[in-house]
Amino acid sequence: MDIAIMKIASWNVNSLNVRLPHLEQWLRDAQPDVVGIQETKLADEKFPDAVLAGLGYRSVFSGQKTYNGVAILARERALDAVQAGIPGFEDEQKRVIAATVDGVRIVNLYVVNGQDVGTEKYAYKLRWLDAVHDWLAAELAAHPKLVVLGDFNIAPDDRDVHDPAVWNDTHILTSTAERDALRRLQALGLHDAFRLHHDDAGIFSWWDYRQAAFRRDLGLRIDLTLVSDALRTQAVEAGIDREPRTWERPSDHAPAWVRLG
Repeated sequence: MDIAIMKIASWNVNSLNVRLPHLEQWLRDAQPDVVGIQETKLADEKFPDAVLAGLGYRSVFSGQKTYNGVAILARERALDAVQAGIPGFEDEQKRVIAATVDGVRIVNLYVVNGQDVGTEKYAYKLRWLDAVHDWLAAELAAHPKLVVLGDFNIAPDDRDVHDPAVWNDTHILTSTAERDALRRLQALGLHDAFRLHHDDAGIFSWWDYRQAAFRRDLGLRIDLTLVSDALRTQAVEAGIDREPRTWERPSDHAPAWVRLG
């Protein structure tokens, strides 16, 4: 298959055990070629690879019970050179998986949330992002055609939050240090595919379960697809699929995607 036509998506499913029927429906409807999944919350022996194979998707995954967990799915394409975790960074949390699909290196990240600005978990988030930066620099040198996707737990700028007065420098997901860490990743030569095609504010990928946030559209755009310099001109379309967030017992995230063509 020609890599020139490839729809690549990212979705934090917030428990694959709960959301497997949603994933199956969305795979049938949206027909993505490659999908990075976050928060599978499943040990590897519980991963539904046979079910997904029945839909035409091969899977690689790195999971743990109850928390975290990441996977990459590829429709009728091989997943090669699989890497789980950040090389040289000791971490029990399953947050990273990478694979090469038809010459395109896919890196799937479930970025640390960070709890609150100034906490130990916030410091861990920044250390983790530093380690990702150094690893991605090496990945880019080896794989110029690179897509980094996932739940970044960072809203890139004020267009990506429903209320910048609330989501400011003192708030997790929008603090200066977090946004600076994301910009540092992008400075390696990674481009926010969504922003290559959309300048608008107020388009989100995550809505809290509380306070009727989805109905009121009180969201954030924290699910990103970043494309390397070598793929920038091939990223012909990008978007966020809100529909799965309307389904019964949904994930709090919607799929974000980019189409290479």
